[in-house]
Amino acid sequence: MRITLIRHLPTEWNHQQQLQGRRDIEISPVSVEYQQGVAENHRLLTKLAPFDLILASRLKRTHQTAQVYGYEPETEALLDELDFGSFEGKPKKHLKDTYGDLWIEHPEEIVLGESLLHLKKRIELFFEKYHSVHHLLAFGHGAWIRASISFSEYGHINNMNKIELKNNSCVTLTIKDREG
Repeated sequence: MRITLIRHLPTEWNHQQQLQGRRDIEISPVSVEYQQGVAENHRLLTKLAPFDLILASRLKRTHQTAQVYGYEPETEALLDELDFGSFEGKPKKHLKDTYGDLWIEHPEEIVLGESLLHLKKRIELFFEKYHSVHHLLAFGHGAWIRASISFSEYGHINNMNKIELKNNSCVTLTIKDREG
């Protein structure tokens, strides 16, 4: 299975460095900089195509991003962003200050509005559910994509917060069957 993941375009909360999590926030007007990024990613997607399936989370910012790219994705709840609980709407710095090194080195031990072990399980379920899809395009969220990268490379999500993933980043992962 090959999965190409695009993090949604920025929202006002992204610009303000506030955690969004499950809050259903719209993308901001697409700046010239991001229009250029979409064009660059679109050229890459053209080379990677065809996609057997195109998905987005239940949150509108992923659907709006897919529409900017010219896609009408199917909705997949397993792609929803991490539930940051009481940290949603607060600066990212507040979360980092609260959890310190634990957030960077061992996030699997943290429980927010959702435990990070549950996020890991959602990622595993996603990979299992779509394992027979040859090439999938998904529009998703920062924590989910970073955790997926960590899981696919290391078998755990504890490196997710050591990965930088800006809005509109595009990454392709090859997910091997458990036997492979």
